[in-house]
Amino acid sequence: MTTVSPPPSSPPAVAWLSHSPTRVPPPTPPEAPPVRRGPLAVAGLLAAGLDAYVFARHGAKPGVLLLLGLGLGFALFHSRFGFTSAWRQLIAVGNGAGLRAHTLLLGTTATLFALIIGTGTGLFGSEPAPSAGPIGIGLLLGAFVFAIGMQLGGACASGTLFAVGSGQTSIVLTLGGFIAGSTIAAWQFDLWNDLPALDPFVLSDHVGWFGSWGVTILALLGIYALTRLVQRRRTPPPVGAVPTARGAALRAVRGSWPLAAGAVALAVLGAGVLLVSGGAWGVTSAFALWGSELVGALGGHPESWTFWQQPGNADMLAGPVLADKNSLTDIGIMIGAAVAASLGGTWALHRGVPWRTAVAAVLGGVLMGIGARLAGGCNIGAYLAGIASGSLHGWIWGLTALAGTWFGLRLRPLFRLANPKPTDGVC
Repeated sequence: MTTVSPPPSSPPAVAWLSHSPTRVPPPTPPEAPPVRRGPLAVAGLLAAGLDAYVFARHGAKPGVLLLLGLGLGFALFHSRFGFTSAWRQLIAVGNGAGLRAHTLLLGTTATLFALIIGTGTGLFGSEPAPSAGPIGIGLLLGAFVFAIGMQLGGACASGTLFAVGSGQTSIVLTLGGFIAGSTIAAWQFDLWNDLPALDPFVLSDHVGWFGSWGVTILALLGIYALTRLVQRRRTPPPVGAVPTARGAALRAVRGSWPLAAGAVALAVLGAGVLLVSGGAWGVTSAFALWGSELVGALGGHPESWTFWQQPGNADMLAGPVLADKNSLTDIGIMIGAAVAASLGGTWALHRGVPWRTAVAAVLGGVLMGIGARLAGGCNIGAYLAGIASGSLHGWIWGLTALAGTWFGLRLRPLFRLANPKPTDGVC
C-alpha cells in the first residue's frame, strides 16, 4: 500500500493582530489580593475632599482638571502603562509589546487632537492649541539625559507619579530628585536658554489637520510593524504578569487592564485635558513650580530668576498651586493611583531600599528634571503631546530617548539594577 505524503506546509503567514512570539508562553496572572480598605478610605477621602475644595475655591475648570488627573492615575496604575519599561524591554531583548501600546496611545491621541484642535473645540472658554517645540541642541541633549534618568530612576514622568501613589518608596526618592533637577534647571535658565535651535515645525501648518493626522498614523503603523518584525527575529521573554481580579466587572476596578485598554483610556483623558484647558496634558513644569515655591518658603527669591520672568511662567509662580493645570493633574494622578492600588490590594510602603538603588533613584530624578526643562517637555509633554500634535520635535524626542535608553542600560549595573536578558522567564 502506497502512502501519500502530505504536501510540505508553507510557513504560517504573519498574523499582525495576534500576539508576537516570545521564548516561553506568557505567565498566568496571579489572583489580586484583598482590597486594602484603610489606604482606600484615606485615598478616597483625600480625592473627594481635595476636589470639593478646588471646585469651591478655584472654580469648575480646575476641579474638572483634578478629576481628569484622578482618572489618569487610575488608568496608569491598572494598565501599568509604562514608557521606561517599554523602551528598556525593546532595547534589551527586543520585546516590542510596550512600544506597540505607545503607537495605539499616540494614534488615538492624534485622532482626538486633530478633531479638537482642527475644529477649535474647547470648554470653559479655552482655545485648544497644538504642542510644538523648537528643534535644537536643547531638545537633543534634554531627551538623551532624560532617558538616562528614566533608566536609573526606574520610572518616567507619569510613571513616577503613579508609582509614588501606589506606595513605592524608591520612586518617592526619584520624585524628590525630579523636583530638585527641575528647580535647578529653572534657576540656571540663562545657561541653556540660548542654545542653537530651529523654529518649531508643525505638520498641520503645511498639510492641514487631516494631512497631519494621516502622516502621523502611517508613521505609527510603520513603527508597529517594525517592532513585530524585531520581536519575531529575537523571540524575547514575555512581559511579566501582574495580579488581577477575575471577571470583567471586577477587573475594571481592581485590575489589571490590557495595555490596549490603558492606551485608549489615557488618550481619552488626555484629550479631556486639552478640551478643558486648551493645552495638552503635561507633567514636569509643575515640578519646577513646586521646587521654586519651596525655595521661596525657605527665604529665597525665585521670582527674580529669568525662568519665572518669562511670559506665562510669571503668572504660574504668582498664582496658587491648586489652580495650575499640571499641578492639578499631577496631584490627581498620585491620588488616583493610590485609589487603584488600594482596590487592587497592592498598595504598600516598601521599606529597606538598598543604598545603591536610592542613589540611582535620586540621580535619575535629577537628570530627568534637568532633561525635561532642556527639551521643553518629558515623555508626556514632548513625546506624547508633540507627536499627537504633528510636531516634529515629538518624533525627535522619541528617537533621541531611545538612544539615551541604550546608554542608560549600560549604567544600570553600576547601581546593581538588573536589565532584561534573553534567557529570562519574563522581562
